[in-house]
Amino acid sequence: MATPTLPDSRTEPDGSAVIRVLAYNVRSMRDDTDALARVITACAPDLVLVQEAPRFFRWRKKLARLAAASGQVVLTGGATAAGPAVLCSLRATVERTEDVLLPLTPGLHRRGFATAVVRFGAARLGVLSCHLSLRQDERQAQGGMLLDRLAALGVEHAVAGGDLNERPDGRTFRRLAAALQDCRAVSSWGGEFTSTAADPHQRIDALFATGGVEVLGCGVPLGLPGVREDDLRAATDHLPVLAALRIPAS
Repeated sequence: MATPTLPDSRTEPDGSAVIRVLAYNVRSMRDDTDALARVITACAPDLVLVQEAPRFFRWRKKLARLAAASGQVVLTGGATAAGPAVLCSLRATVERTEDVLLPLTPGLHRRGFATAVVRFGAARLGVLSCHLSLRQDERQAQGGMLLDRLAALGVEHAVAGGDLNERPDGRTFRRLAAALQDCRAVSSWGGEFTSTAADPHQRIDALFATGGVEVLGCGVPLGLPGVREDDLRAATDHLPVLAALRIPAS
């Protein structure tokens, strides 16, 4: 069971911002959406990096309902990014967004990135939500594309995360962790394993931050006030990853 303490969102006197970022595979909202909304609400995130957002019939309405039920607004993504999406609180000021479709390998699922640049007061942050391929060679290529896309955002500080479909000892995970901070490895908090929700035994979901971003804690929000274990099991087949980050003023 995790310690229930994690820094709350706030703006510091020096202009830096402490924010909470949540990465969550919601399995197209095919499970208990009320439980899903309760988990997100209890985590009090400023940004939610969603994977497997609804992509088909009335997908915008479904994603908007989840955002509204959890105190968020839809920032970008969904079907236009082949599944990844970004939700945000009203604390965020949006500079720009872009959904990116990745090259399609015949016979495999289309993948994409949902990206944005946002500000929290004087702190400016690039954001990327991803869901990498199940196939190793395609996943490795997508890892390189992720790093390129993050650099192309043109901001000093950024956060990226999602469902990597790979454990920390995998080649793509290690490549990302070498170029970025693996938030869980830098400052572990809460639980470790994210898959499956019913039988957590592997860490395949993660949050990464560029250098200069201070990681104050990161992990599965087990024991966080308001996060119930029965809701975590009912909401979707993954457990979420929650991080508290301090973003320097730009």
